[in-house]
Amino acid sequence: QVQLVESGGGLVQAGGPLRLPCAAPGTILRVNTMAWYRQAPGKQRELVASIAGDGKINYADSVKGRFTISRDDGKNTAYLQMNGLKPEDTAVYLCNFYILRTLTFTPYWGQGTQVTVSS
Repeated sequence: QVQLVESGGGLVQAGGPLRLPCAAPGTILRVNTMAWYRQAPGKQRELVASIAGDGKINYADSVKGRFTISRDDGKNTAYLQMNGLKPEDTAVYLCNFYILRTLTFTPYWGQGTQVTVSS
């Protein structure tokens, strides 16, 4: 079983920044798409941002211009830089990696990290 490790969540005032890293174990040979999702109470989980193995990036419309996703393949780590945070960004943020296992890429999830933005 692969365990992704997230960190960086916390309480921040509106307008402030946070940076969320998510790391896979060093024994992983290859990661394809790395993504961040979020889930607020009473709402469905939604995709925030993703970065494919070829570098192609997608953002949810609600975070475009404020959030930046990046990856360091040497460290099997993805980062979500969040600037200009708003109270509506409050949620549990979860990372999702497609990791090469035997001959296929299998999705794995982190445990989630709470981000709370105060107004």
